[in-house]
Amino acid sequence: MKFTDGYWMMRSGVQPHYAAEAYEVEQVGDTLVVHAPTQHITNRGATLTGPLLTVTLSAPIEGVIRVSVVHLAGQVDRGPNFEVLEDPSHTPQISITKDHAELTSGPLTARIGRKGGWSLEFFADGNRITHSPSRGLGYMRVDGEGAFLHEQLKLDVGENVFGLGERFSAFVKNGQVVEIWNKDGGTGSEQAYKNVPFYLTNRGYGVFVDTPGPVSFEVASEKVSAVQFSVPAETLCYHVIYGPEPKKVLERYTALTGRPALPPAWSFGLWLSTSFTTDYDEKTVTGFIEEMARRDLPLHVFHFDCFWMREYQWCDFQWDPRVFPDPPGMLERLKARGLRICVWINPYIGQKSPLFAEGAAKGFLLKKPNGDVWQSDQWQPGMGIVDFTNPAAKDWYCSHLERLIDTGVDALKTDFGERIPTDVAWHDGSDPMRMHNYYTQLYNGAVFEMLERKRGPGEAVLFARSATAGGQKYPVHWGGDCYSDFPSMAESLRGGLSLCLSGFAFWSHDIGGFEGLPPAAIYKRWVAFGLLSSHSRLHGSSSVRVPWAYDEEACDVLRFFTKLKCRLMPYLYDAAVVAHQTGVPVMRPMLLEFPDDPACHTLDRQYMLGDSLLVAPVFSESGEVEFYLPAGRWTSLITGEVVEGGGWRRETHGFMSLPLYVRPDTVLPLGGIDDRPDYDFALGTSFEPYEIENTESVAGRVADAKRRMTELMASTVAGN
Repeated sequence: MKFTDGYWMMRSGVQPHYAAEAYEVEQVGDTLVVHAPTQHITNRGATLTGPLLTVTLSAPIEGVIRVSVVHLAGQVDRGPNFEVLEDPSHTPQISITKDHAELTSGPLTARIGRKGGWSLEFFADGNRITHSPSRGLGYMRVDGEGAFLHEQLKLDVGENVFGLGERFSAFVKNGQVVEIWNKDGGTGSEQAYKNVPFYLTNRGYGVFVDTPGPVSFEVASEKVSAVQFSVPAETLCYHVIYGPEPKKVLERYTALTGRPALPPAWSFGLWLSTSFTTDYDEKTVTGFIEEMARRDLPLHVFHFDCFWMREYQWCDFQWDPRVFPDPPGMLERLKARGLRICVWINPYIGQKSPLFAEGAAKGFLLKKPNGDVWQSDQWQPGMGIVDFTNPAAKDWYCSHLERLIDTGVDALKTDFGERIPTDVAWHDGSDPMRMHNYYTQLYNGAVFEMLERKRGPGEAVLFARSATAGGQKYPVHWGGDCYSDFPSMAESLRGGLSLCLSGFAFWSHDIGGFEGLPPAAIYKRWVAFGLLSSHSRLHGSSSVRVPWAYDEEACDVLRFFTKLKCRLMPYLYDAAVVAHQTGVPVMRPMLLEFPDDPACHTLDRQYMLGDSLLVAPVFSESGEVEFYLPAGRWTSLITGEVVEGGGWRRETHGFMSLPLYVRPDTVLPLGGIDDRPDYDFALGTSFEPYEIENTESVAGRVADAKRRMTELMASTVAGN
């Protein structure tokens, strides 16, 4: 939100109150408390009027400093709040002198100036990384809109901002206005299904604004040399998170907000969907599966989309008896083919569903302030929304899901969760504005925890669309509704890379695009991209994504890349374990692996899959692709060609290929199984050396890689 009219003046109706000085500073336990009036105090009389801002500095974990700003402290905290983890053993260092006050957490120091005007600076390893300048911290009253708190953190020359959730706009966020407010806007707009109030920069730090309510980011937009964030509230809390490497920033951020669970190995295989509005029954489904097997197309998960339930009755969690007369028998027959089963759900109950009256009578559906059930005709006529702040409603909803799991369902596609109204009264009294974004956390968390209870540790997996900070704990997430064309394919990748820089480790997308019928060329290019993502699903809206619907070559392409992914599973699962342990994603923007190469900072049409494979999807009809190879001798995994990096390359690829390069000095594990993703990675795996710098160390490097794979399998079995 913009408060100023250019650099010098305020917008009409805005009354600004900026922190003017650090009038009083004191240490309270392990915190540094600063009282900052919004005018310079020249005499006692000046203390009789406000506002007065109370700024508290603390350190929840090493390398992270929390800044809490309060104007009016008497506001009732109705929640919800993000779950932020702290290290009780970490004690920051605090120093107060006549010139400044400092709080230090590991390598990171926050310094409050005590002379002159307001100054809050952040130093790391002896260098200032960012600061809140004069007129940076402010309390703003806006006519007709109420009160806001805002902070500005300065950007350095050449500093780029990334993250803020799964955003399909430009990868570098400089110059953008980003509203943290979940919406169902597709992949072609500035709206986002997954809004995360966290950004990181290429200068070694990140910032997490700790509120699930609306946050407005002016990213080098209102003030072109600063990131401004504002909240419509009397309190503001944010964390500055130091790296200096971007991987370390993500590691510390996910230590605060939660590390991703480790998805089961089978979930990394190929998923095939019925698609959304297509007609299907058991015969249709079985026909798809048999044809995949006949054509030697490995398939691992079959997904039933919305119409597994009867129309108008989403959700009643009952198979439509007109087309699925024997659900337990059908699932048993499908699972006998070695398949896992996923079904679609959402958190809404249509009025025609038998569960609507039950949910309304028991108080399980979200209500208006007057006690009526909140209802809408948008999506399901007369639908209500399950109120997950009511523990009994959560148990009721999950009990219906447990029936599905008991009949053989393995995974759940948790769709929607973005269209959450604010003119409502939650069971636990939560603030409706704060619940809008946070609802998805309760929804996905309830379903994921139910799957863990029913399936056991390490077996739970979602296919979720909406999320906010902390949502990375409940993988997997997919990119939402995209069109079937090259620009939409590219915008999907931009969104995924932004999400991966927002703490999320596992991400997927609709191969072929969701809306429309993709031409064969787009389908085949998207297949290669999709099978070189962490998770891979064929899904569409009104048309199916089976390859023979396009042409015979599409079958060849799907077979090649599915089998390649299965062989890469020892490597990919190792990367998944790293993601689970550290928060570093499986699909990595180039910035993560090459932070010291400025050419990598802005790249959004290529990525690293794990730490050693560079992928550059083809986004053109001609097969021409332009991409950047960092310095070193890179090897094409497909052709074996070795090329020198350190610059841009332009290549033309057929449908059976794309730029897929192995990083120099790599020992790459390649499994001996190519028809499924879940096998013993320690058996039959070859360990291939690529351009090892010290040739005398090859044998030792291979031995180390074998040992790691054996330990990985042993720890995974023990963990399950």
